[in-house]
Amino acid sequence: MGNYRVAIVGCGPRGSAISLAYAAHPRTTVVAVCDLRRELRDRLGETLRLSYRYADLDEMISATKPDLVVIATGTEFHHELALRVLAHGVHIDIEKPLTTDLRRADEVLKLARKKRVRVAVHHQGRVCASMRAVARALREGRIGRVRHLIGSGKGYYGGYGLLNIGTHTLNAMLRLAGPCAEVSGTLLVDRRPARPEDVVLAPNGMGPIAGEDITASLRFANGITGTLLHQRFPVVDATAHAIEVLGTEGRLLWKNDEAHWLPQPHFVPDGEHDHWQRLSADDLPGYDPNACGEAEYAFADEYVRALDEGREHECSGAEGLHVMEIMMGIFESGAMGRPVALPQRKRDHPLLRWRAQAGLPEPPAVSRNYPSWLLQEDRRLGRS
Repeated sequence: MGNYRVAIVGCGPRGSAISLAYAAHPRTTVVAVCDLRRELRDRLGETLRLSYRYADLDEMISATKPDLVVIATGTEFHHELALRVLAHGVHIDIEKPLTTDLRRADEVLKLARKKRVRVAVHHQGRVCASMRAVARALREGRIGRVRHLIGSGKGYYGGYGLLNIGTHTLNAMLRLAGPCAEVSGTLLVDRRPARPEDVVLAPNGMGPIAGEDITASLRFANGITGTLLHQRFPVVDATAHAIEVLGTEGRLLWKNDEAHWLPQPHFVPDGEHDHWQRLSADDLPGYDPNACGEAEYAFADEYVRALDEGREHECSGAEGLHVMEIMMGIFESGAMGRPVALPQRKRDHPLLRWRAQAGLPEPPAVSRNYPSWLLQEDRRLGRS
């Protein structure tokens, strides 16, 4: 089997990290980079030793004929860029979340089906070594029957954390628990229930959000339940990002690059049964830790195998869409005060619908920078 030709759109931090993985994989070759900002495309081009650097996406595809295009731009640009790439009949690796609303996501997947090409949403945590170790422990029956999952964010402002980090957490939870049938969400702003005027645009172009503190309950289709927490901390704490899996005979804990097993279902502080055991997480053959991140390499490797086998990526467009349905369902439930069954029939953004029903226009523009955005939001809430 030959190599797959890969082109990168968006040469910022995410595009750079992803491109290193495709450059390191023996079955993929990065052939071109594209960004409107010359300094970024030149910097990544120099890193990859590429002379093919473009400001125009369509020109790049026509000239270099890639098999796969990575879209690593801001979320608000995903829809338009994805449709342009798909029009060329090229596979896509697109940063999360897929788009800013369900209507746009539906359009992307509809065109992909028409063009008979693949869409993968870049939820690299779902295929990383530590998550593979957790999934293996489940298959081996180490914790018995799965009862409940608990996912936690990093302490960003809740709505932003949901779209930025929760999308990874939910995608991983889907691997462990299967599809989600119903969600219920609580949205709090300044320790009170959110109101339509609390619907604001997120930083980094992720679209409308609501909720400084979000707590969601999930009911998966196979009878497993879950809880998702995205609540604002005084200081963001990456170590808080985790998934705990509670079983009838034990528990599992996933934290990005680590997987742990507790061989009994309840904490017993007796010195004998309260010790978590770290699970071995094996790297993929050919992975070089000096070349790129392990999760990024695993994502690229999974795409190669999926294309070889004519199947969807583990992090397929359909899975990315379902993650969006869950997140939009959480917003809708918190706004309307009722559970939301999935998939929802109304595909517009529920928070914009909520504002419109209250006679409010769409929320005003905000800073894309998260710290500046937080200051702006705190001023809106009357905080110093």
